[in-house]
Amino acid sequence: MKSKYYSLILVLITLISFNLYGSASDQVTAEPDDYETTKIDDEIYDPIEPINRAIFSFNNAADKIILEPIAKGYKKLPSPLQSGISNFLSNLRTPLVVVNQLLQGQGENAVQSSGRFVLNSTIGIFGLIDVAEKVGLEEKEEDFGQTLATWGIGDGFYLVLPLFGPSNLRDTTGMVMTMMTDPINAYALSEGEAWFVPMRTAANAVDQRSKIIDEVNALRDNSVDYYAAVRSSYYQNRKAAINNIDDSELTPLPLISIEFD
Repeated sequence: MKSKYYSLILVLITLISFNLYGSASDQVTAEPDDYETTKIDDEIYDPIEPINRAIFSFNNAADKIILEPIAKGYKKLPSPLQSGISNFLSNLRTPLVVVNQLLQGQGENAVQSSGRFVLNSTIGIFGLIDVAEKVGLEEKEEDFGQTLATWGIGDGFYLVLPLFGPSNLRDTTGMVMTMMTDPINAYALSEGEAWFVPMRTAANAVDQRSKIIDEVNALRDNSVDYYAAVRSSYYQNRKAAINNIDDSELTPLPLISIEFD
């Protein structure tokens, strides 16, 4: 079973594209001046920049050719259907969110997230309806990269992963931990339903990408250096997530990778 699991992960890495978009639905389109790089770039350690730029160009092309067109088609679906899919996918991420909240000592948040999962999985019809939000249980996101950061582990150097997009050594480690511990995917594999994993991955990517089509295009079109702008955005968004601060004014991340958290 383990060999099949690892093989599936390899297939996903090879064939699927997507990752962390942050709270895309809450983010707004910024003005062109916002896309100029800032002093934060001086703090980013990018020793393999030529290689990263080459991979970034490939990822950018894949986004234009594959992900964005599919996301635009998805965007044309009726709003209630889109909301249901988005809620369902979000609910599937909740168990790992709870794990990371516990690992970070966020006991109260873990209890609330657990309550969200129970309510939305039952009354909310497997998460299709966000019942928990209506009763005041706010959705929160935590992942293994954030957990490692709260434990004092530094960023490491900047990486652009093929198909997975912007990352760093710490967050790449967190992503692998997510892949290996996701209980929903593990259950599907144990039941012989391996098809569910790539289907979930693709649905996550399309759903998240559909929420920031205009923002990504604005970032791409208005950046003096698109690579540097995305790199800066990645670190700003991750810093906001790690410190649990409002990131609603940050530039959305036009990333191509798998969202497991």
